[in-house]
Amino acid sequence: MLNSAQRPTNEIKHFVLSSYFGDGLRITFGVLFPSLFMLEFDKINIGMTISLGALCASVVDSPGPIVHRRNAMLTTTGIVSLVALLVGFANLSIPILGLMITGFSFLFSMFYVYGLRAAAIGTAALLVMTLSIGDIRPLHEIMLHPVYILIGGLWYTALSLSLYRIMPYRIAQQSLGDSIVEVAKFMKIKAAFYREGVDYDENYEKLIETQISVNEKQDATREMLFKTREIVRESTQEGRFLVVVFVDIIDLFEQIMSTFYNYQHLHKQFDSVGILKKYEDILTLLADELEKIGYDLKMGTTPHLSPIIPRKLQELHLAVLDLEEHAEEHGFTALSIGALKNIEVNIKNIFARLKKIVGNFKNRKKKTLNTSDLATDQFISHQEFEPKIFRENLTFDSEIFRHSLRVALVMLVGFIIAQSFEFLHSNWILLTIMVIMKPAFSLTKERNYHRLIGTIVGAIFGLLILSYQHNKNVLFAILLLCMLGAYSFQRKNYVVSVLFMTPFILILYNFLGMGNISILEERVMDTFIGGGISFIASYFLFPTWEKEKLQKVLIDMLEANLEYFRQVRGLYLGNEFHYLPYKLARKDVYVKTANLASAFQRMFSEPKSKQTSIKEVHKFSVLNHLFASYTATLGLYVTEHFDQIPDFHNLQMVGDNTEKILALGIKTLQGEEVDLTEIQLVQLKNTVRDDEETVLLIPEQYINLQKAALDILKITTKIKL
Repeated sequence: MLNSAQRPTNEIKHFVLSSYFGDGLRITFGVLFPSLFMLEFDKINIGMTISLGALCASVVDSPGPIVHRRNAMLTTTGIVSLVALLVGFANLSIPILGLMITGFSFLFSMFYVYGLRAAAIGTAALLVMTLSIGDIRPLHEIMLHPVYILIGGLWYTALSLSLYRIMPYRIAQQSLGDSIVEVAKFMKIKAAFYREGVDYDENYEKLIETQISVNEKQDATREMLFKTREIVRESTQEGRFLVVVFVDIIDLFEQIMSTFYNYQHLHKQFDSVGILKKYEDILTLLADELEKIGYDLKMGTTPHLSPIIPRKLQELHLAVLDLEEHAEEHGFTALSIGALKNIEVNIKNIFARLKKIVGNFKNRKKKTLNTSDLATDQFISHQEFEPKIFRENLTFDSEIFRHSLRVALVMLVGFIIAQSFEFLHSNWILLTIMVIMKPAFSLTKERNYHRLIGTIVGAIFGLLILSYQHNKNVLFAILLLCMLGAYSFQRKNYVVSVLFMTPFILILYNFLGMGNISILEERVMDTFIGGGISFIASYFLFPTWEKEKLQKVLIDMLEANLEYFRQVRGLYLGNEFHYLPYKLARKDVYVKTANLASAFQRMFSEPKSKQTSIKEVHKFSVLNHLFASYTATLGLYVTEHFDQIPDFHNLQMVGDNTEKILALGIKTLQGEEVDLTEIQLVQLKNTVRDDEETVLLIPEQYINLQKAALDILKITTKIKL
């Protein structure tokens, strides 16, 4: 297992090998090069304008299919050039400029209706608008300014596409590697449930929070792999390798998700003999190995599993056998020992999957990997860009419309405030508003806090640097590091990104001979003003609260769990097994679980008066996670343990009742009255008896699912929508 000294080193290695750092390097070079190049010809102003165009193109250059990235960068380059031209003329008239700011702020904020990449195009347009405000130029310069921005955008687009052609699978490798590392983190949190004295509620919160990240990483990787033509068409062995590893990781995640027993019950029974510590240790060891696989994938090297794993598994096996031999002395039942054995089997299956994944690495150069049986189209979403989508959202019922209207009005207020006081700057106030304001109150609040903290701390560091360091070469090196940090962390950790960005701006102004202390004071003051009016507006001006969307999120979660259970249960009813609907149902549960957890986190950040049934929603989230875990366990039982499925016909009534209870939960959330006194749990009369512990535990797993469904139903009656 990793010791405390290794963990920071691994975190640094993980970050340096991640797509975040790769993006930071690409953006830093793409933005800085035009300025340095034009500086050689004493044309730094032109160079900075070209750099601005490159910066705008980089805003939309987030990981994803290369076709989407290319189209987004070219579209952005065209739009920002046009915006720069229009703002250049509007600068000649304050009233016209104010109207244009309001109109553009509304229009480009509405781009959210077409997804996050389209929203990034809107952000780039608002960025160039904001930075062009007040820049009054002669007519010929007004015409040339957007041309330089166009050149910058095309330069960055060419750079990004060229790097992709040189290393076409690099971003996909990084994305998949990040996804694997997140699954390893999830596994470590899962392992902590076997630790004596664990705080179950706190650990479940960590587990669900990490599941959000796992889902985000898997979705990003799925988009990249399944929407990239070269990979889907299997034109290269590397493409097939990445797809096969991704599919194996999804299956491994299901294996880790499965819950074989009630953790509290396990601790109550086995803490006295200390065997659960062995389970935690081996699971943590396997998670460390999985983490290393993620690193090796990003480095392009072949992983090797630790040779101590088989020995640890054998030690665990012998410990379980020893407990079984002395079961009567400790008062253990055959069922409780059977639970330990099945957890042991699950761990062995995890190890087997890890060996399979490592085997794929060793076979990546051989023509033995096959992905032809994969149906990829149904696992990816398709974004439409029809004008009717925009029109349909022009109503107060649309969250995006209210957000866009709010941004437009606040940008206008910020512009008026800046114009009213000579010591204020429209650019920084509006820039603060633009980057802080998000559709959800909680996201605006969080972004506001991060920007204020990052600006203050970054300003202090910047002031210290400029006070004690005057060597231009050293300052330039620090500027490079700050740029790299700002662009590397902009998608990972916004507060750190701003912390790097502030010294970068101060050092840049120092190079341009525009002062230090005054610039620092102005930036901090403008940030406070922009952040203050943004926060007030997000609370009072057409606010959007999570409770307004809660009903749909909860219903979607229950419907996904119900469908997943039906797919798995069908295997026990003798239905023919089809992987596609099973995997689609499984994916839907993961997505809906992450959506529910995200909604809960956002609601928790809102004012207390806006938090609807917060404790009940949290309980609902945990219970649904348990239900999905129990369902995953049933699925693994039937797909991994049986060549011929035993007769579990006597469980049909339990399964029917479980589906009925979940359906009633959906009706309750839809506002229908449900009489809980009429709900009865079905008891098993003739439980299957067999020598195989797996068969013995399947009826208990059905009972666990039925109880979990009833608990979910009870909690739905307490949630106030």
